[in-house]
Amino acid sequence: MRVGDYLSGLVPRGILALLVPAGAWASSPVTPAPESPAILIRVPVAPSSDAPGQPVSSWLEAQIALARTGISCGPIDGVGGPQSVAALQAFQESRDLPATGVLDEMTKARLGLTAPAMTQVTLTKDDLARLQPLSPTWLGKSQQTALDYETALELVAERAHASQALIRQLNPAVDWAGGPPVGTILTVPAAGRMKPPAAAAHLHIYLAAHVLEARDADGGLIAHFPVSIARMAEKRPEGELHVTVVISHPNYTFDPDVFPESAEGRDLGRKLVIPPGPNNPVGVAWVGLDRPGYGIHGTPVPEQVGRTESHGCFRLANWDALALLDLAWVGLPVVVDP
Repeated sequence: MRVGDYLSGLVPRGILALLVPAGAWASSPVTPAPESPAILIRVPVAPSSDAPGQPVSSWLEAQIALARTGISCGPIDGVGGPQSVAALQAFQESRDLPATGVLDEMTKARLGLTAPAMTQVTLTKDDLARLQPLSPTWLGKSQQTALDYETALELVAERAHASQALIRQLNPAVDWAGGPPVGTILTVPAAGRMKPPAAAAHLHIYLAAHVLEARDADGGLIAHFPVSIARMAEKRPEGELHVTVVISHPNYTFDPDVFPESAEGRDLGRKLVIPPGPNNPVGVAWVGLDRPGYGIHGTPVPEQVGRTESHGCFRLANWDALALLDLAWVGLPVVVDP
């Protein structure tokens, strides 16, 4: 079933037309948090295959198909923006197609969907019980039980690897402002979580392109992720680094010395341990590098990945950071190219 057919009875025509168009820190800021609550993405895993399937018909379907192969365009939004074009070029190159970034007929066929592009999920009591406001201060954050999702919309969008705007468009009858109740059934992209064919032999971070890629020993592409980099050139390491630690759902240490611009930090004059969660400053994953304080990590704001520049480290969307955990290992070479 095509996305357009699936949505025709659910989404107003105007929305359907939109969706289906033709820091140099002084020390490591994180520590493992074995007692932290599990923060899982539970969208049903869709098959990842190069077997022929139904050709994709839109950028929305293409983004979903790309995600299933480990090639991320950032939040799925149905729009063929720069990150989606870069993801498509990576796919085309890896399949020996002309790397045009154009969603042509040959590429649509090669991206063929072998499972429905959309799925339905149901909000549970546990889902809604975990929602909590996010304190605006560092001290307040340090006193929370977790930096969990603030809203059901945020939770659903992140699980589906999608933009919040797309989730709203797919579910126009839901009262997101009031908060959907337990049992609400929602339509979301069925991106799933990629199962990598093997651990990476090396990672490449391309600073100018704002892209991180994992490759095998033969140079073949395993995964492609948009990444944010430091605003200041002197905070962008180049050359070969190595992974020193791989941590899921880490704590974060707020160090006032790292944020001299923070009036609160100056007043506090001490470090704070920030609990884990998807709204933790480093998201749900930390891959530490052998340059003190540098790492690859998640972010609370996936829509900004690749579009805004970070304080120092390399930021991925939380779901991409989790995928990287399956690929990374201590000692893994990380080549940072200009």
